[in-house]
Amino acid sequence: MRFDHRHLLGIEPLRPDEITTLLDLADQYATYNRGRDKNAQALAGMTQINMFFENSTRTQASFELAGKRLGADVMNMAMQASSIKKGETLIDTALTLNAMHPDLLVVRHPHSGAVDLLAQKVNCAVLNAGDGRHEHPTQALLDALTIRRAKGRLHRLTIAICGDVAHSRVARSNLLLLHKMENRIRLVGPPTLMPAGIDAFGAEVYDDMREGLRDADVVMMLRLQKERMDGGFIPSEREYYHRYGLDAEKLSHAKPDAIVMHPGPMNRGVEIDGTIADDINRSVIQDQVEMGVAVRMAAMDLLARNLRARPKTVMV
Repeated sequence: MRFDHRHLLGIEPLRPDEITTLLDLADQYATYNRGRDKNAQALAGMTQINMFFENSTRTQASFELAGKRLGADVMNMAMQASSIKKGETLIDTALTLNAMHPDLLVVRHPHSGAVDLLAQKVNCAVLNAGDGRHEHPTQALLDALTIRRAKGRLHRLTIAICGDVAHSRVARSNLLLLHKMENRIRLVGPPTLMPAGIDAFGAEVYDDMREGLRDADVVMMLRLQKERMDGGFIPSEREYYHRYGLDAEKLSHAKPDAIVMHPGPMNRGVEIDGTIADDINRSVIQDQVEMGVAVRMAAMDLLARNLRARPKTVMV
């Protein structure tokens, strides 16, 4: 199994065969997680530290559960009460943690590039759990696994990514991954929620929801990231739902067997109608949550193998 990386900081450095390797292993862990015995030992004797500078429910719980199922000693750091709040720099925090000799560091941070900076200062493997508007690689990988299991393949599909693309690291990571796997990508949303330089993304862009969803195999809704907005990006939530919220009428323009996705947390009645989100024949939102644990297990397993294979170094 080839996965030639010390860290998992983003999708951009991954080759298509490495993505497939990780998804194949995650598929095995998805089956394993449905069994009674969930006591794997891939990370036995290793220490995993979760550092979340932003609030998270799904991602943090998923990484914690993944580490414990692989046999790691898992520690969650309460960053809201950490020395960062007392003025310590991120680099000093990294050096302090490095002196404790962890093996895996899982980091979510509100600033783009912060996780990469931290990774340069530690000996252990670092996993990016989301940094600013930059990337959220494990979310894209779990989305890919969910699509592959639902559709039987991960290539030559028409995938519509809808909503707040401008503020979404999920959208960016999915764009990178799905392009590498030879899919047709559509970005659908109001012009105010499209990033600058959108033409360079290699995707089709629509501001009409019905046109954007026409004959799509996958409809991926995004959360309105109001915490990252500092102006009037939308007239109102009611108007946004009328034009861009996913309901049965808009979904009817996609293929009859199109699946519906959302990274969560969902704003029901704003981004998506509750009946669509709960429709077991169309929605794979709960499958995404399930695949999140499997993908994170696979990612940490592969990084741990590389960690064990290389000689120990001392950072000065």
